[in-house]
Amino acid sequence: MNTDNTCPCQKTKHRTEDEVRALQNRLSRIEGQVRGIRGMVERDAYCVDILTQVAAVTAALNAFNRELFANHIRTCVTADLQNGHTEVVDELVETLQKLMK
Repeated sequence: MNTDNTCPCQKTKHRTEDEVRALQNRLSRIEGQVRGIRGMVERDAYCVDILTQVAAVTAALNAFNRELFANHIRTCVTADLQNGHTEVVDELVETLQKLMK
């Protein structure tokens, strides 16, 4: 019986405290930006001003994705390849295709 509350059918990734903190900080900023956009809508802000803020959130999410993806390649992908798990390349290609839509 699995007693550590993890599903044995899913991969997991241990992150260092610094990595978790950096990712959480980025997400907190993004959450704040989204709340700001909500406030702009509620205050009837000008459409272009809202669109500008949405573009900023999109850029922030893209930066989050780049940081997470780079770390994934440096750690998870590298470890899998070193252990002979070449199927990680197919997963990497599939993930890139999803991100580049």
